[in-house]
Amino acid sequence: MPLSVRVNSVLCLADCEFLTNSPEVTNLRVIYASDSAGANHVLDSTGVDALLVLLPLSSDGAEEVIKRFRARSPQAPVLIYEPLSAGDQLSGFENCERISGEIPETELRDRISRSLQPRTFSSSSPGEEWADALVGSSTAMRQIVEIIRLVGPRRSTVLITGETGSGKEVAARAIHAASNRSGAKMVAVNCAALPDNLLEAELFGHTKGAFTGAVNARVGLFEQAHRGTIFLDEIGEMPLQLQSKLLRVLQEREVPRIGSSEPIPVDVRVIAASNTNLLEAVAARRFREDLYYRLKVVTLRMPALRERASDVPELAEHFLLKLADLEGTGRKHVSRAAMETLMRYAWPGNVRQLEHALESAVALSGVRMLLEPGDLDLPEQEETPDWARMFALDVPESGVNFEEFMMGIERRLLERALAKSGGNKARAANMLRMKRTTLISKFKSLEVCA
Repeated sequence: MPLSVRVNSVLCLADCEFLTNSPEVTNLRVIYASDSAGANHVLDSTGVDALLVLLPLSSDGAEEVIKRFRARSPQAPVLIYEPLSAGDQLSGFENCERISGEIPETELRDRISRSLQPRTFSSSSPGEEWADALVGSSTAMRQIVEIIRLVGPRRSTVLITGETGSGKEVAARAIHAASNRSGAKMVAVNCAALPDNLLEAELFGHTKGAFTGAVNARVGLFEQAHRGTIFLDEIGEMPLQLQSKLLRVLQEREVPRIGSSEPIPVDVRVIAASNTNLLEAVAARRFREDLYYRLKVVTLRMPALRERASDVPELAEHFLLKLADLEGTGRKHVSRAAMETLMRYAWPGNVRQLEHALESAVALSGVRMLLEPGDLDLPEQEETPDWARMFALDVPESGVNFEEFMMGIERRLLERALAKSGGNKARAANMLRMKRTTLISKFKSLEVCA
């Protein structure tokens, strides 16, 4: 039985069908449009994996088509083919592959096929392939990449914070891959997933007969991560008794196996993560203060997806391509209306929820290649969740600087509006019901990076 081959769709903006079905390259489905109106109709109704523009054009509007295609598929390939010299036509577009001079049809189709090979979605530099997993080009994600670039090669302990599903483990793996320990193992453990009586044995190991059921000696996860990295997820759920033993491991770099009086030296980098406020846990005496500051050498906060809404199109494209590669099927696309739905949604489950929503939409859409809003199974969200949280604020016993606090809220709203508008100041001002000049003035006074 032959293996399934993923077929890619290519929209060709040309006034003639100059590519025929060549037997040499069979994984391309070419859809022709003679003008911008026809091309936009294809983009809205079908969805394609690549765009090919033939120069010179017989009609205007190619710029609009390219911008529209780029808005929905930021990383998908755009090829501009000019068999004859077309001057500077469409010369202002970046990240487009230009093919000049007449070439055989089979070679052109092969160039298109090569451009559609699995692509990375982050702007990593050579030697920084770890950044490819951090999908998104928003300011927030660029800052994450820069921090990992700085701390990756060091042995510093890192505490990653952020909401559930925001990508804390992805960041941890990127830190490990960016370090000089990348050739060794990264061991991940969810501290909330194991019962208290098993977690210690999992982390530190035990000798034979150390307790009932210990029929054999067991090497703990710290030992397994020797010369590598251990990732302690949901560190805030670790019981207090075990926290004191973890603190000693961090201080002494030795692991106490259960049932043994001889500690075992380990060379391990520790990365911890929590989706809860550990300082609040310290105040409530649920987390040791000395352990908190031992872990908090470098802090990396993963932003919620609603704080970087401009990354949603790139993430959607990344997940849809990933699904197509896993299942060996054609890559589906998101319609304009569906993308607007994705951009407006608050994503309480963050990136993980987006991935699962797209996987569900792909399954429920059947043979259709374009995902519509009705394919997205998104739970209803409250009208004003941010206001509800704001009104629930309390004044701490130590007091609060009212002016600084209110400026912080105002700055946060401006940053959120700018992120949701994709950096468009006029749209951000409209979202906040203010004039654009007022918005810019507030950016300057509050030192918001715009």
